[in-house]
Parts: sequence; C-alpha cells; structure tokens
Amino acid sequence: VQLQASGGGLVQAGDSLRLSCAASGGTLGGTLMAWFRQAPGKEREFVAGSAWRGGSTTYSDFVRGRFTISREDAKNTVYLQMNSLKAEDTAVYYCAGDRSLRYTNSRIPSAYDLWGQGTLVTVSS
Repeated sequence: VQLQASGGGLVQAGDSLRLSCAASGGTLGGTLMAWFRQAPGKEREFVAGSAWRGGSTTYSDFVRGRFTISREDAKNTVYLQMNSLKAEDTAVYYCAGDRSLRYTNSRIPSAYDLWGQGTLVTVSS
C-alpha cells in the first residue's frame, strides 16, 4: 500500500485547507490512520488520528476545535480539514497508517508503517 498526500498550499491566517491522503495498492480498512506534521528545525509531531474501528478520533491540543480528521474507507482516502489556520501551523504534513491492529490510536511516529510523501502547508500572517 502506498499513501499519497495532497492539498497543501499557501494561505493566509484564518483561511481553511483540506488535505487528502489517498491509498493505492490496497485498502485502508483495518488501518489506523493519522496526520503528522514537521516544521523546519522541529521534530515530527502528531496532529490527528482516526481509529481503525469504532470511529474514534484524537487530536493534539494545538489543533483541537480547528482541525477535523475523517476517512472514507470505500474511497481509500483520509482527510484533514483545517480551519482557522495560524502561522504556527506552517509545516510539511504527512499522512501515516498502521496496519498492525496493535493500537486503537497512537501519537508515536514509530507506530506507523505507512507514510505518505508529505504536503507543504504555509500560512502567512
């Protein structure tokens, strides 16, 4: 399975963007999915996750209430709707997947065995 992230771009503070992560070569059913981001000079950090069962989602405090993760397993696609963007949201955003069924949710990058190539989001203030 390969993941392809898209939807990044240059926006102004307060604007919205929707990122997409499309899977090819397999399905996302039974896969824990998440979005991470990495700003220049910083470590990769967890943004949001979507459990492989039960429909639960988790968010980091700095995006809760502004970002929404959703998934359409029938389309093998995961989304990240980002509203009220801030300059500090500027980063490369990565989608990730874990097929092990070990975790309902995980904020740790090493838990994930699938990674997309990243899409750059730049928010100007």
